[in-house]
Amino acid sequence: MKWTLLAVCFGFLLDLLLGDPRWLYHPVRIIGNGISLAEKMLRSIFPGTKKGERIAGGVLVLIITGFSVAVPLGILYLGYRWNFWLGLAVETFMCYQLLAARSLRDESKKVYDALKTGDLEKSRYAVSMIVGRDTRSLTEEGVTKAAVETVAENTSDGIIAPLFYMMIGGAVGGFAYKAINTMDSMVGYKNEKYQYFGTAAALLDDVVNYVPARISGWLMILAAYMLKMNGQNAKKIYLRDRTQHASPNSAHTEAVMAGALEIQLAGDAWYFGELHKKPFIGDPLRKVEPEDILRSHRLMYATSVLAVLCFGILRFLVFWIAG
Repeated sequence: MKWTLLAVCFGFLLDLLLGDPRWLYHPVRIIGNGISLAEKMLRSIFPGTKKGERIAGGVLVLIITGFSVAVPLGILYLGYRWNFWLGLAVETFMCYQLLAARSLRDESKKVYDALKTGDLEKSRYAVSMIVGRDTRSLTEEGVTKAAVETVAENTSDGIIAPLFYMMIGGAVGGFAYKAINTMDSMVGYKNEKYQYFGTAAALLDDVVNYVPARISGWLMILAAYMLKMNGQNAKKIYLRDRTQHASPNSAHTEAVMAGALEIQLAGDAWYFGELHKKPFIGDPLRKVEPEDILRSHRLMYATSVLAVLCFGILRFLVFWIAG
């Protein structure tokens, strides 16, 4: 809609100011509960064969994405039809809930605070709340790297990509993206349980993140220059290491972050008791330190603001040219 730009910008500001209050039930939890319920239902209907699970996973994508689009679309239609300001307020609130800049900063800051106390166990626990890997044997450097990597990756997944789709399709576009991204995070694993069932979700997530991940990378390089970080090295590492990940999209912002901070990220990691061999990203020009978490916050915020400005200007020009 014509006024979606205002809703997205206001939602972005609310996210920066408020984050995700624990008392407020988050819509992603509703999507997650729907995925769990639909998975149980579909597994009981379709055979547990390779073909059967792939079909079931495809149906899951259709159901969850369909509901995630239809429900906010219906709410916004009624809101705007009843009163313009009511519709704008509802869409603003939806956009606010779909962004994660403040919560990403707050949760990773807990890791930094724990590290500064010197309590490694507390630090491991704090980082375990925001990463999927096993954290029990992580060193102080490992904990710091995990937090920085999470900020880097989620700058794209949790901020830039939702902004990208909200600027195109408003809150409805944002919900469609969040549904796909949440499905991938829940069933898009290459393990025995989800190798075939999660195929559709994983592939669709790769598709919808393809453009935002690359936009995020270049915006983060620009942000590194603006913050007087090592922008030249950020660009160098990005061009060299952006494909150093099993996912075609995950290493883009991680590579820029490593280059801008002049540190080395990634490498082998344990998941669910199994060692996964992963290449390093970046060069160890200096030793990783807890303050890198705070530096990652600055780079994340600058990249996010640039995204709002660039996407907003493009959307405004499109509507202005279209008349």
